Amino acid sequence: MPPAADTGMPDPRPGVTRDYVHFRFRADASEVRQVLRRAVARFARQISSEDAGRLELTLAEVLNNIVEHAYAELPPGPVSLSLHRQECCLACLIVDEGRPLPGLQAPGGRMQEVANDLRDLAEGGWGWALIRATTVELRYERLEDTNRLTFQLPLAGAAKPQLRSEV
Repeated sequence: MPPAADTGMPDPRPGVTRDYVHFRFRADASEVRQVLRRAVARFARQISSEDAGRLELTLAEVLNNIVEHAYAELPPGPVSLSLHRQECCLACLIVDEGRPLPGLQAPGGRMQEVANDLRDLAEGGWGWALIRATTVELRYERLEDTNRLTFQLPLAGAAKPQLRSEV
């Protein structure tokens, strides 16, 4: 199924403007790449190129984790991505029906020690450190059979984000 997205029409919900976009797609690497391109393009004129790069990097890490871990050895299931441009940030909500995160919480994301020899470089653990370094107000919860990850991606030169995590 091709990723569904914003039609360009205003969202009918009160308080939601054209600064909002929603994608529904399968947890498949090729669909993730399409959604990443479309999500960044959707906000390209509203945010700096630096912010667009951080958006793409952060979403790529989260969505690829869903494909590789939440749906590992399962058929590619549904993923939902909502982005809402606010004055200070992009508020993000990602929902999937894959396996829950271990311990029902987002990993701490501590940076791994860098090995002196590249052959000894640790394989895992970098992704969550990157996600935590680029976001604020990161929250994970398991509701019934779904994973919900919310976070804000601060925008360069914008006011500090308010303590909100809803998209």
